[in-house]
Amino acid sequence: MAKPKKEESSDEAKKIVDDAKNFIEKAIADIGSTTATKQLILGTASGWITGFITMKIGKLAAVGIGGGVILLHIASQKGYIDINWDKINKRVDKITDKIEKEATGKSPDWFDKVERFVDRKIDKAEGLLKKKEFKAKRWYNNFIGDDQYRATETHVFLTSFVAGMAIGLLCGK
Repeated sequence: MAKPKKEESSDEAKKIVDDAKNFIEKAIADIGSTTATKQLILGTASGWITGFITMKIGKLAAVGIGGGVILLHIASQKGYIDINWDKINKRVDKITDKIEKEATGKSPDWFDKVERFVDRKIDKAEGLLKKKEFKAKRWYNNFIGDDQYRATETHVFLTSFVAGMAIGLLCGK
């Protein structure tokens, strides 16, 4: 089977776009010539349908993105992947500065940048201390022979996430 030439496919695409524009223009002209009651009903119905579809797509996107972030976080905690958070944070800072400059017309001052830097370093130090604390607890439990199961922050988080997702799905119906 021969492939269509590029010109033929672009002509077909232009024809489809023109047909769609003509259909939309005709539909709008038809709605404009009807009574105000019909215009209100059609406007309300089309708005409700658009909102309903947007909510369903939005929920699906939120679950997908949120689930992806959670899976990345779990994979990072378990050591399957290593995320360079410093690089991500620097990139986020650059984007934030650019957006702030566009929105307000001025760049963030040096004090804001120092505050962000110190905040990140404190978070990093806290994470290191928690890791050392966990290692010390594990060593102590191994030393005294305590093999009981203990729930970690990840277990609590995952349980609350699943419960919250179930509640959200039940309420979203």
